[in-house]
Amino acid sequence: MAPLEITASRADPALLDLPWDQPLEDWPEDILAALPRGISRHVVRFVRVSGRVLALKEINHHLARREYEMLRLLGRIGVPSVAPFAVISGRTTPSGEPLDAMLITRHLQFSLPYRAVFSQVSREDTAQRLLDALAVLLVHLHLEGFYWGDVSLSNTLFRRDAGAFAAYIVDVETGSLYETLTDGQRRYDLDLARTNIIGELMDLQAGEMFDPDSDPVEVGDQLVSRYESLWSALTERELFSADERWRVSERIEKLNRLGFDVGELEITTDLDGTTLSIRPKVVDAGHHARRLMRLTGIDAQENQARRLLNDLDQYRASTEQQAEDEEFVAHEWLQNQYEPVVRAIPRSMRSKLEPPEFYHEVLEHKWFLSEKAGTDASLDETVRHYILNVLIHRPDEKSLVTTETSALPIAES
Repeated sequence: MAPLEITASRADPALLDLPWDQPLEDWPEDILAALPRGISRHVVRFVRVSGRVLALKEINHHLARREYEMLRLLGRIGVPSVAPFAVISGRTTPSGEPLDAMLITRHLQFSLPYRAVFSQVSREDTAQRLLDALAVLLVHLHLEGFYWGDVSLSNTLFRRDAGAFAAYIVDVETGSLYETLTDGQRRYDLDLARTNIIGELMDLQAGEMFDPDSDPVEVGDQLVSRYESLWSALTERELFSADERWRVSERIEKLNRLGFDVGELEITTDLDGTTLSIRPKVVDAGHHARRLMRLTGIDAQENQARRLLNDLDQYRASTEQQAEDEEFVAHEWLQNQYEPVVRAIPRSMRSKLEPPEFYHEVLEHKWFLSEKAGTDASLDETVRHYILNVLIHRPDEKSLVTTETSALPIAES
């Protein structure tokens, strides 16, 4: 048997124990992390190795190496994506017949395939929230010069993000990175996204997982509209008179509210200096997440970070510390508010939700209890009530790798 070639950022000897001399579809069920699987052009399986869940995709050696390097590059530039783990090549059967290479990625903890989202979530706007997340991801990719070439819900994973979702790119074998994308490349990617998503929603409708009265074509059109609106807000040139310079700050604040940082602005004037033109040149996603990380060390999704920062601001006001340094108040909030809440999660339930999402849902539950009682519910009382009445019924999401709806419990959101 030919020697295996393992390319990995961190070698794990446990990889050698896997049956690389067998086609992936023939691997024994007792070493797989989950039986049900979603739709894919390639054979995909999940295994547990050294306590972590890994996704294995059997694919041509050239494509495996290309996708591995592309995922590493996307990770370095801050694009939400799965993390590459290794490429296994040089595989042969015991009789010496060559086998395709294997691309291995880390399973994204607390992530959900779109079919799992629809099987669990009963809210009517589920499709719209997923498409909002996908539109943000697609804009982020295009701003970085990445042409996806295979945009779909199937090639995306979703993580809960304070009542919304955050989208992560999974499959990049058709993608290419350029210095900038042409309008034609962006338009083709967007049209492909619309076509694929309409088909996927029709499939969900046939399986009675999507509202039969909703029009998949209309939902697909909404993705295009959301993308175009966001792209315009982030890249459009804005004209205003020279005595309206405050609009520069207003434009930056608007982009911050959308969750993007402006690293550079292009400002020009006309010949007589009466008109200014402003256009963002470098726009980075994750404004609130970076601010929360800087203040508290909490790693959160963008909407989660916005929610936690709002709670921090309310804490600052309620404790009358507006004049104190923000870093000092953030440290106190972390010790007195956030950490006691997340430490209250029973160990047996810690795989149900990420800590920032748990804190967000506790805040939402506090509002619900307070409105019901007509008086302000205490945080301690809210945490206990939420754990015993809501969290206990939620499915584990830390390592949910299945997309088979029959294997998933239903949870309201």
